[in-house]
This record gives sequence, C-alpha cells and structure tokens, in this order.
Amino acid sequence: MVREISSGGVVVRSRKGVWWMAAIELPAPPATATGKPKTVLCLPKGLVDPGEKPLDTALREVREETGLTTIPISKLADIKYVYSRSWAGGERVFKIVSFYLLGYQSGRINDIAPEMRIEVARARWVRLADAPSLLAYKGEKEVARRALDYVALNKLETQGA
Repeated sequence: MVREISSGGVVVRSRKGVWWMAAIELPAPPATATGKPKTVLCLPKGLVDPGEKPLDTALREVREETGLTTIPISKLADIKYVYSRSWAGGERVFKIVSFYLLGYQSGRINDIAPEMRIEVARARWVRLADAPSLLAYKGEKEVARRALDYVALNKLETQGA
C-alpha cells in the first residue's frame, strides 16, 4: 500500500463577533442520477514536498488554494484514512494529513491562480460554527469541531476582526 503525507489548514477569522473559516469547493464531478452535481466542500490541503516541513506545507497550500496569507496558531490534529486512487489502477493509499489552525493575515478569498482551478472550483468563507455540518469528509468535520473548541476556549483574536 502506498503512503502519502499531506498537510492543510483551518483558516479562521473573526468578523463582527462571528468566527469564519476558509473552505474550498472541489470542481464538480459528473452529474448524479438526479442531474445535479453535488458540491464537495473541504479544507485546503496538499502533499508535503520533499524537505518541506508540514507547517510550511499547510501555509503554502492554504495560500495556493484560497488566496489567503495566514499565521500559525496551533496544530489541531493528524487524521488518517485509506482511499483508492481513481487513477493508477485503483491503487490503495494510506494517507496521513496534519491540520493546523491558522489565523487570517491578508489576502482575498478565492484570489487564486488560474491553474489552481483544476483543484479548486471556488474558495469561500463559511461560518466556523456551521463547518462541521458543511464539510464533506468525516475527519475534516472533526478538525473543524476542534478549531471551534480552540477558538471558544482560548478567546482567540485574529487580525481582521
């Protein structure tokens, strides 16, 4: 079984007393039986490059996939899962993704390079409180819950409040 190591971020921002989180929509898959493609909302993440530290990967991937520059706050969790590639003959992959809580510093959401549109249909802000029910993947839902707990317990403040 192939092994992949990735890293990503939960970008948070407080606006008028409400916490928001940056999320990405994946490009639409083929239409379902009902004719309407399902929107897949997830956290920005990507493979750790050789020699790169996981936190640096998270900062880079967030910038590439959302258009935002961020500052590290805390590591939230490592999630582990197995998936089958839709290419390479359906090869099974054991994946570990380290997620970091990141504070918004600058940039405009969805201001990303055109070549990123193969990976990201759109980046947008969602209410952090709603994120666990909006995100598509179980592990990412749990990471969003941890971010929500961290913000509440630490009375966190970020730039852009």
